[in-house]
Amino acid sequence: MAVSEALAQRIRELPDQPGIYLFRDASGALLYVGKAKSLRKRAASYLGEGQEARIATMLAEAARIDFVLTDSESEALLLENNWIKNKNPRYNILLRDDKTYPYVKLTLRDDYPRIAFTRRLADDGAEYFGPYLPAGLARKAINLVQKLFEIRVCTIDIDGSLARPCLYYDLDRCLGPCVDGLTTRPDYDEAVRQARLFLGGRNDELVRELEGAMHAASEALEFERAAHYRDMISQIEAIGQRRKLVSTRGEDIDIYGVYTAGGNAAVVALVMRGGQILDRRELFFEGRRTVGPAAVLSEVLPQVYDRTSFIPKELHLPLEIEGAEALEEWLSQTRGNRVYVRLPARGPKAHRIELAQRNARLAFQRRFRHDGAADRAATALAETLELAEPPQRIEGIDISNLQGSEMVGSLVVWEGGRMNKSEYRSFNLRGMVQPDDVAAVRQVVERRYRRRLEELGAMPDLILIDGGRGQLNAALEALAELGVEETPVVALAKRQEEIYRVAHPAPLRLERRDPGLRLLQQIRDEAHRFALRRHRGRRRRATLTSRLDEVPGIGPKRRRKLLEHFGSLEGVRSADRAELREVLGPKLAERVHSWLAADSVTATDPGAR
Repeated sequence: MAVSEALAQRIRELPDQPGIYLFRDASGALLYVGKAKSLRKRAASYLGEGQEARIATMLAEAARIDFVLTDSESEALLLENNWIKNKNPRYNILLRDDKTYPYVKLTLRDDYPRIAFTRRLADDGAEYFGPYLPAGLARKAINLVQKLFEIRVCTIDIDGSLARPCLYYDLDRCLGPCVDGLTTRPDYDEAVRQARLFLGGRNDELVRELEGAMHAASEALEFERAAHYRDMISQIEAIGQRRKLVSTRGEDIDIYGVYTAGGNAAVVALVMRGGQILDRRELFFEGRRTVGPAAVLSEVLPQVYDRTSFIPKELHLPLEIEGAEALEEWLSQTRGNRVYVRLPARGPKAHRIELAQRNARLAFQRRFRHDGAADRAATALAETLELAEPPQRIEGIDISNLQGSEMVGSLVVWEGGRMNKSEYRSFNLRGMVQPDDVAAVRQVVERRYRRRLEELGAMPDLILIDGGRGQLNAALEALAELGVEETPVVALAKRQEEIYRVAHPAPLRLERRDPGLRLLQQIRDEAHRFALRRHRGRRRRATLTSRLDEVPGIGPKRRRKLLEHFGSLEGVRSADRAELREVLGPKLAERVHSWLAADSVTATDPGAR
């Protein structure tokens, strides 16, 4: 979809420099954030045709574009990731991680920061290091930080008022800030700073600092302090040497697979450390517009490595992504040495990519209960109904009015290949004296989409009405009053399974096995089931209320008590006097029993009264 001329002109005026660009709607709300080596060239690509559905929809809403300059593309990548994380623009991809991983947490907001094990990342001002795979490495890291830097692990309030420190102080595992005089704030802050270098993997920098401190202590004749620094250097170098030995025997690689369908996506990372695959990390995206695998990986990888202190030597991807060079540069700067983003095409590395791809497909199917049939059905439906693209969200509406009483409207939602029961809605129809399905459809459509437009400003890809031409026209009239003209609407009649469409006088009959028809039937039947269940519940409550409310002495509390005890009006009617006395007492039990017995006679023979 073409952008407005004013927006196109603004894009042409962008500088030919690296930075991030920000698409906003007419109200100024942020729609999308992107990065670029050249803002002008990258943004100009949005002026052409062939945009994916997600971006095309965003451009249709965009009214202006802003930008922020950076010194390099890698800086732009980091800035883009921060904006996505903090602003959550509607059309960017923000993946969910359904698994919790072990991290080491340093509580920097505390006067005397402590170190802790956690599986939950929070925006609490703390610094998180990890994830550690396997989890035992996180416990070992905490022990090392205690041993090397004597950072506390306790959760007590530190005010220096305790009379004596705990055992960790005697074991040289804590500086003892809980007891006044055992340490100073500058000494503790310095220990925390060094611990951050260590946990961040910046051992070479840490060793250089400790060597300088050791020589300074020696020259000042503080030999005990110098020996302490010497021992710390020895242990840190030993840890670094063990890591080097491991890396010579195996590889540290994150291997990615991605699978997308129906606006949803699954990303799987096989975590290889020391040449062995130690874990599998899964991330998911639930969207409403088609999104490609390259776009998913391009936006998710900065999110993954923004909150980890361990950057692998290599990333292996199944396909080329935009901004791979900037990603390499940023990861290399974070790691402290070169990181490579590779696309293995043959040999064992290519086989591992295939394995990651299979894992991503299986994770998608498990997460979204999706086997591809829904995609095929949506595609077939789009071709049959001449839709611009396969629908990702279909809302089905049905009216239930058994025997002309207690009319109820229902709405069900099919989204991303499955029924989304959390978004089902029911409608108590207002002002319906006589059963009128056409008027009921008009009321439900008007109420549903007036509120949806007010709250979300978005419509489904397709609306399905249970009924024929009359119900379809009623829905169209209600939408026209709301100013909605582009949303496709169809009606499905039960008897011959005929599809009624706008601007087609004759109904459409499809083969019974047609996947598009079967999808419409599934949604229509679910709407009917939901409406019927709601209707029966209302009728049962109304029947119980109308009969028992006629009994003198029975109010809402006693009626509810009877329902809970006997389950239904029939249960109350069939109860004997002794059972009723247990709930109501002797006098009221006798009155209810006599009243319902007479009511049963009247229902059987209306002339008995």
